[in-house]
Formats: sequence, structure tokens, C-alpha cells
Amino acid sequence: MKLTQRFNFALLYAAQLHADQVRKGNNVPYLTHLLSVASIVLEYGGSEDQAIAALLHDAVEDQGGEPRLEEIRQVFGETIARIVADCTDAFVTPKPPWRERKETYIANLSHVSPASHLVSCADKLHNARTVTQDYRQVGEEIWKRFKGGREGSLWYYRAITDAFKAMDRHPIVDELDRVVTELENITAHTGG
Repeated sequence: MKLTQRFNFALLYAAQLHADQVRKGNNVPYLTHLLSVASIVLEYGGSEDQAIAALLHDAVEDQGGEPRLEEIRQVFGETIARIVADCTDAFVTPKPPWRERKETYIANLSHVSPASHLVSCADKLHNARTVTQDYRQVGEEIWKRFKGGREGSLWYYRAITDAFKAMDRHPIVDELDRVVTELENITAHTGG
């Protein structure tokens, strides 16, 4: 598949939206996450629309709520806006409590399209890979970066992985399960 100017425009749009944002706990530009999620989507057979949604999947949550979603709908169309909405766990600021948001997000997964599942799973896969990599470098200090802390973060990765496993037998789900299991194993011998 050849990516079109639509993808290029979405990349520029995402880069501008997230220009001042960095990954939790370091100074890595947030755009690296969006690019990684889009790459994973494409590597697992996703469409250009899914790759564009991957670039935009955090725009509503982090950069403007419902008005941002409406702008995405107007600029990129209903299909992409629907995937972005399905990947969003908070449309308002301040966000609802962390655990409540995550439980609601997991419960809603069974009501979204397979196209949205792929983007969401790619997002969780990249996050789990990054947490695993960072854990190897900083150990238990990593959990200070996350609202859920150690217990909540590990719960969330396992719960969302199990939810995907119950719905999808896509190879990306197997990879997510492998990475989350690795994270659980490397953190198992340290207390929290």
C-alpha cells in the first residue's frame, strides 16, 4: 500500500498539535509515540485510515476534547473520527478518575469496530514496550510516572490484554500478550 498526501497532512497536523508534549518521565517528543503506533498499525495490515487515526489517537484526550474531535471529523472524515473517538478515554478536562476511565474504556472495547481495535491495541503495544524498556533502565522508579502506579498500571495492561484476547485473534493481540507477560515477569521479583 502506498500512503497518500492525506497521511502526510495528518502527520503534520499531529506534529503541530503535540509539538510541546513529551512522553511521561522523559524529554522524548510525544510525536515518537504517534509515529510508532502508526507504524505498528501498518505493520499489522492496517489501512491508511487506521494509520491516520493512529497519528491522531491522542488528539482528543490531550489536545482539545470534543471540539478537537469535531475538527478531526471535518478535516479527515467520519471513519477516522470514529476510530479516534473509540481510542479516547476522556473527552473532558479535568479527566475523570484514572481507574474509572480505564474500566470504562475496557468495557467499551466490545462495542467498537475491529478497525478501532487494531489502533487501540497498537497504542497499548507501544506503551507496554516502552514501559518494559524503561523499567529495565530505571526499575521501580518508573511507576511514579503513572497515575495508576505500579499496581494499577500492571492491572490495566493485563486487563486490556485479556479483553482483546476475548474479542480478537489478530496477531497483534498475541504480541501484546507476549510483551505484557514479559513486563509482568520482570516486575514480579520486585515489591511495590
